[in-house]
Amino acid sequence: MNRAREFPLPDATDRALIRATQAGLPLVPQPYHALGAQLGLAANEVMQRLAALLDAGIVRRIGAVPNHYALGYTANGMSVWDVDDAQVDALGAAVGALPFVSHCYRRPRAGDVWPYNLFAMVHGKSRDEVAVHLDRIARVLGPACRAHDVLYSSRILKKTGLRIGD
Repeated sequence: MNRAREFPLPDATDRALIRATQAGLPLVPQPYHALGAQLGLAANEVMQRLAALLDAGIVRRIGAVPNHYALGYTANGMSVWDVDDAQVDALGAAVGALPFVSHCYRRPRAGDVWPYNLFAMVHGKSRDEVAVHLDRIARVLGPACRAHDVLYSSRILKKTGLRIGD
């Protein structure tokens, strides 16, 4: 779904706010106040501008990104599922709501080479724990699921979104 609506191009203040937050919010009790102090804005204006940027689709999300490894979740597996196309959206929403799934999305199949159309990242402290989670996903998907597999992480890759410069 494209949330973008008609919105004027970001002004210099919006661009400064994006640059100040693109590596994350300040890790302080009142991050919007800290940003406001840094940019010469009231905390309410920081929040209003970020909300407008989110609403326009210029900023996609504001959220916490935990380091799963630092939290002890070292068995991280991307589970892939071949799910009936007529049911994949509803079932994907149900899988994405499970507490051990950090993200879940639909992707196109690649013919006979890659039959999977639903992906769900599962985190556990061991592969045995992940296997229990995969069983739960399989129960949620029921007979709509024809096949599945899991691809375990072998190393940590730095994940960053688009960055704007000065």
